[in-house]
Amino acid sequence: MRIIIPMAGRGSRLRPHTLTVPKPLLAVAGKPIVQRIVEDLMSSISTPVEEIAFIIGDFGSEVEHQLLKIAEGLGTKGVIYHQDQPLGTAHAIQCARPSLKGNCIVAFADTLFKADFTFDPDAQDGLIWTKKVDDPSAYGVVKTDEQNVITDFVEKSPVFVSDMAIVGIYYFKDGEYLSQELQYLMDNDIKDKGEYQLTNALENMKVKGSIFKPAIIDEWLDCGNKGHVIKSNRRMLELKAENEQLIDDSLSLKDAVVIPPCYIGANVRIERSVVGPHVSIGEGSTITDSVVQNSLIQFDSKVSNAILKNSMLGSKASYEGRAKDISNGDFSIVNE
Repeated sequence: MRIIIPMAGRGSRLRPHTLTVPKPLLAVAGKPIVQRIVEDLMSSISTPVEEIAFIIGDFGSEVEHQLLKIAEGLGTKGVIYHQDQPLGTAHAIQCARPSLKGNCIVAFADTLFKADFTFDPDAQDGLIWTKKVDDPSAYGVVKTDEQNVITDFVEKSPVFVSDMAIVGIYYFKDGEYLSQELQYLMDNDIKDKGEYQLTNALENMKVKGSIFKPAIIDEWLDCGNKGHVIKSNRRMLELKAENEQLIDDSLSLKDAVVIPPCYIGANVRIERSVVGPHVSIGEGSTITDSVVQNSLIQFDSKVSNAILKNSMLGSKASYEGRAKDISNGDFSIVNE
């Protein structure tokens, strides 16, 4: 089994937090989004994962090193590919063409999930994970027949077709065959809304006899903007509190209280403060004389004399002030 992770987009709706860090590497409940996705997939897959292929933009060598380290930490090999132009989902996946071999899972690193990803790789040509949504017009969707076989793939239709939204995780029994169909789109310049779309390749494969079935996502945790990231952090802390050690043993507390669930990284110092519930604090950060609730603070940052709720503070940042709902990026300094 190989896992393919397209993640070339920076995540402009999350600025300023994505000015220095690509969105999939933002930490939610203490781990980068992309790491949580891969961990959840690998915990359910019964066959060994030979390789994780990361498809990125021009993110720099430090990001590449971090991604390879994530793969290594999970006991497998990491490979880096680059997508130089945003030409669509099909183009992004095809950038990892050498890794499209045998059984493949493709997972776009945009959102977090709660789901059971257990399945039999030999039982079907492919699986498309879906979630029923109230407004499907913003998503690619699928239609199914009485045997729960997918009959249609439709890309962001303004007219109602189905409420079964494609969440961005796919299984393919034959990676080489997928690659051939992706390349066919590009060789013949077949685009939808100006881009090469994976749904067009899926439709071609279906017409030629491939059988795809939907699989269900229990929860779809959006990370598209600041508010959604905070909500996803809250839910992820609740989900992981039972089976992950979320508070590092090195935490230094002085006249302070931590109300779970919270994630607190290594070498964090909290003094004369109340932190929690639903707060994530990255390694090396310091909180003094403050109240922090339902917020994310990344690593090596400082908060003092503040009341923060529903806030995000980047890495190596400093905030001293008053009650506020903030969204300050990396290296920012605010003194009010």
